[in-house]
Amino acid sequence: MTPDSRDYLTRLNPEQRAAVETVDGPLLVLAGAGTGKTRVLTTRFAHILLTRRAFPNQVLAVTFTNKAAREMRERVSAILGEPAEGLWLGTFHALCARMLRRHCEHVGLASNFTILDTDDQLRLLKQVMEAERIDTKRWTPASLMAVIQRWKDRGLTPARITPNEDSDFANGHAIPLYTAYQARLRTLNAADFGDLLLHVVEILRTQPEVLADYHRRFRYILVDEYQDTNLVQYMWLRLLAQGHRNICCVGDDDQSIYSWRGAEVENILRFEKDFEGAHIVRLESNYRSTASILAAASGLIAHNEGRLGKTLRPGRADAQGGEKVSIVELWDSDEEARMVAKKIEELRRNGHKLAEIAVLVRAGFQTRAFEERLITVGVPYRVVGGLRFYERAEIRDAIAYMRATVQPADDLAFERIVNVPRRGVGESALRTMHEASRAWDIPLSVAATRLVEQGGLKGKVKEAIGTLLRNMGHWRDMLEIDGHVVTVATMLDESGYTEMWKQDKSAEAPGRLENLKELVRALADFETLGGFLEHVALVMENEERSDTDKVSLMTLHGAKGLEFDTVFLPGWEEGVFPNQRSMDESGNKGLEEERRLAYVGLTRARKLAIVSHAANRRIYANWQVSIPSRFLEEIPTQHVETIGGTSRSRVAASTAFSGQFPVVARAPRVIDAWEQPGRPARPDKIPVGARVFHQKFGYGTVRSVDDDKLDVQFETSGDKRVLDRFVERA
Repeated sequence: MTPDSRDYLTRLNPEQRAAVETVDGPLLVLAGAGTGKTRVLTTRFAHILLTRRAFPNQVLAVTFTNKAAREMRERVSAILGEPAEGLWLGTFHALCARMLRRHCEHVGLASNFTILDTDDQLRLLKQVMEAERIDTKRWTPASLMAVIQRWKDRGLTPARITPNEDSDFANGHAIPLYTAYQARLRTLNAADFGDLLLHVVEILRTQPEVLADYHRRFRYILVDEYQDTNLVQYMWLRLLAQGHRNICCVGDDDQSIYSWRGAEVENILRFEKDFEGAHIVRLESNYRSTASILAAASGLIAHNEGRLGKTLRPGRADAQGGEKVSIVELWDSDEEARMVAKKIEELRRNGHKLAEIAVLVRAGFQTRAFEERLITVGVPYRVVGGLRFYERAEIRDAIAYMRATVQPADDLAFERIVNVPRRGVGESALRTMHEASRAWDIPLSVAATRLVEQGGLKGKVKEAIGTLLRNMGHWRDMLEIDGHVVTVATMLDESGYTEMWKQDKSAEAPGRLENLKELVRALADFETLGGFLEHVALVMENEERSDTDKVSLMTLHGAKGLEFDTVFLPGWEEGVFPNQRSMDESGNKGLEEERRLAYVGLTRARKLAIVSHAANRRIYANWQVSIPSRFLEEIPTQHVETIGGTSRSRVAASTAFSGQFPVVARAPRVIDAWEQPGRPARPDKIPVGARVFHQKFGYGTVRSVDDDKLDVQFETSGDKRVLDRFVERA
C-alpha cells in the first residue's frame, strides 16, 4: 500500500475525525443531512486497513444500494492508493446471499439454489393457494406476498409466528399458506429475496459453530443508513456484532422515512441500550444548505419526541445567512401550479439551471398538476423515480375504460380492459373474439357482443363478458345524463377496478388509488370526456425532449440523498401533508415520520426553499377548504417569510406575492356551485370536551384546541383536525 497518509485525516472536520478515529467498541455516528457521512464511512474503512487493525476480508461493510457499495469501494481504493480486494462489501441481500451459498444445507437448500424474482414468486404463491383451495380473486397472491414479506422483514419463520403476530388473511389461513410456500421453495431449491436474510439469521441463531466462525472472521462491522434497517437486518447485525463488538453504524434518526417498507427507527434510537458502552458522535456541520434553511429544518424536527437530538449548522463560511424559507399561501391548487411554473420561468431567465430545481410532493398523484402546467409553458421536466402521471399503469387502465366506452371501435382499449380486473377471460376466449372480429370485419367489442348473443362464448366467460358489455352501454347512457365526472367515477367502481386496488395489500396500492382520484378530479377541468381524452393524447404525444437541463419532479421519499439549489414544496395542508392515512394507521408515530419527511424536504435545498399551501383543493368536482399544515406553525418564524398572508381572498394573495413571484393581477372569480367560500371566524371559542357536528365528518368530541384549529374524535370518521368555523356545537 502506498497511500498519501499525510492528508486523508486532515481533510476531515473535528467531528468527522472523531468518528473515524474512534475505532474500537460500538459507535453510532449521527450524521445529519449534508454532513459528509459517506466521507466518514469510507475514510474509517480505509483507516482501519491503513493502521493494520484488520485485513480487507476482516471488515464487513453493509450498504443499502449497489450504487453506494460501488462508491464506497472506489473511495476506499482511492485512499489506499490501490484497488481494494477481498472485501466483504455490499448490500444486505448481496452479503446474505454470499453467506447462504456457504451454509445453505442448514435450511434444506443446495448451493446452486435459485433466487426468485417477483413474477416467479407470485406464480408460485398462486399455485400454493390454489392447492389449498383459496379463492385467488378474493385473496390475491400479491396480498399474500405482502403478508409473508412483513413476517420475513421481522425475522419470523412459520414456526416463530405468535398468535399476536398472526394475520386474518384468507380467514386465518396465512400461516399454513406460508408454511406450504416455504416447503415448495425448498422442493424447487429456491429462495425469494426475503429468504436471503431470514435463512441466514435462522442459521446464525441455530448453528453456534457457523456464528463463531463469523465472529472470528469479522473484526469490524460498518453499516450505512442504519435508520432504514428493518428487524431482520437488525437481528443479523446484532448476531454478528456479538464477537468483537466493533460495530459502527452511521445514520440519521431524523431521516427515517421508510416505515412503510419495514424500516424501524427504534433500531437507531436504542443503539446505546443494545451495545453497552457505545460512543455517539454527532455530525452537525452541514455543507449543503444555508443557515436559514438549516435553522428552519432544525426548528421543525425539534417537535419530534422520538429522536436522539442534534442541531445542524452551516459548515461553510459562505452559507451563513441566506434567504429565509418562503411560505406561500394561494387561493387554490391550480394557482399553486401556476405560481411554481412562473417562478421556475423567472429563475431560468435569471440564469438558474433547471437541473438544479426540484418540485417535491408528498404523494405521486400531486405531480399531475405541475406536469401539465410545465408542458403548457414549455418548461422541460423529468419525473424522477417514477413514471409521468399519464404513463402509470392504473391511469392507462382507467383511460382505456373511458376510450372503450366512448369509442366501441377502439380494439386496443377493449383488449386492455377486458380482463382487468380478472374476469376469467383467458387467451382462448380472447383468440375467439379476435378471430370473430377479423372474420366479420367488425370491432372487437362488437364481435364480443355477437358471440355472447349467439353462444360463441360459454359459461363464466360468457357471463363476465356480457356483464362488462352491458355496463359499458350503461356508462354511455350515463354520460348524457350525469356527465363525465360522475360517469367515470361510477365506471371505475362498477367495473371492479377500484375494488381491485382496495384489496391489493402491496405498498403501492394506496398510491394507485390516490392517482385514480386525481384522474377523476382532472376530468372536471374539461367540458366533455372526449375533450379530456384528446388532451391526454396530446400530452402523451409530447416528445421527450433531449434537453439534459430539466426540472425534477419527485416524491419526498424519492428525494432522500439528493440536493438542489432551489426546492419547491407544495401541498403543505392537513390531510395531504401530514398525510391523513399515515396518521390514521400509525397515530403519533406516523405523525413523527411525516415530520421527518418534511425535514428531509427542507434539507434538500441548498439556497432557496419555497413551501406552499392552497386555501382550496378540488376533490372530484367539489372544492374543499384546506387547513394549512401544522408543520408550517412549527418552523421558527424568524426563519420564515410568509407570502400571501392568511386572507382567503384571491386578490389579496395575488397582490401579496406579486413582488417576488410575478403574476398577472386578476379580479376575484365568481364562486360557482362547486366552490365553497371562506367562512368568518367564530365569535366564540369551543372548549376541549365539547360535542360538535361537522357536515362531512358528523358528530364528534373536541380532544384539543390550537387557536382556531380543533382536533376532534369523530364517531364515524376517526380523528381529524378541522377549523372551528366549520363545526357547530351539538
